Amino acid sequence: MTVHRPGLPEDLPPGEVLWARWALLAAVKATTEQEGCPSVHRVGHWIDEAGLHWDDCGCTWWIMSRMGVGRFVLYGEDESSGVKWHKPPIDMLAGGPDWLPYEELRDRLEGYELGCVYWYENGAWSRAPYPDSLEDDGLDCGMSDFVDRGSLLRELRLHFDDTTAGPSADSLLADAEAYGLDARLLLEHVRAHPDGDPVDPPAVARALDRAGITAQAVSR
Repeated sequence: MTVHRPGLPEDLPPGEVLWARWALLAAVKATTEQEGCPSVHRVGHWIDEAGLHWDDCGCTWWIMSRMGVGRFVLYGEDESSGVKWHKPPIDMLAGGPDWLPYEELRDRLEGYELGCVYWYENGAWSRAPYPDSLEDDGLDCGMSDFVDRGSLLRELRLHFDDTTAGPSADSLLADAEAYGLDARLLLEHVRAHPDGDPVDPPAVARALDRAGITAQAVSR
């Protein structure tokens, strides 16, 4: 699936799907040690009370937050974004609904930290209008690995043990996207992290519980 430059709202999968894909990757990477680390010092993918995070501590950072039933906000910055430097200035919050986290977003804007804002409601993504002269808002570089399901699967397979019988990475991702993931099956097939760190089952379970993508979460 192509992500345009600058991004278009229709480039993104439905908010529930984007959340589930991101949440599964954050869960399999979760560790108790990282849970105790302040967000400003964390790197990688994780979930906390603010929502889902992706930060490489250099070129890109993103947050996706639930804002109520069927509502999400996605915001962040990739170094490829030209929004905050554009002349005349672009109002990234133009047309935004009243439920956006405006205090957080305006703080980011004042610090020149924000590259774009997208919001999801009534089954569709939206953003502020862009001038034709804007070349990129960073959505492609920031979100393409979640938009491209195949790319995400390649990343997930690094965390699953495919030498034993059991569900494939594809089926586990499909279950997560359907909000019916079996946490027990996932924990049975998660293996040591690519950097050699051991799996931390309690941290994985807590991340899954916070994300709400398991069958148990749906049944509660």
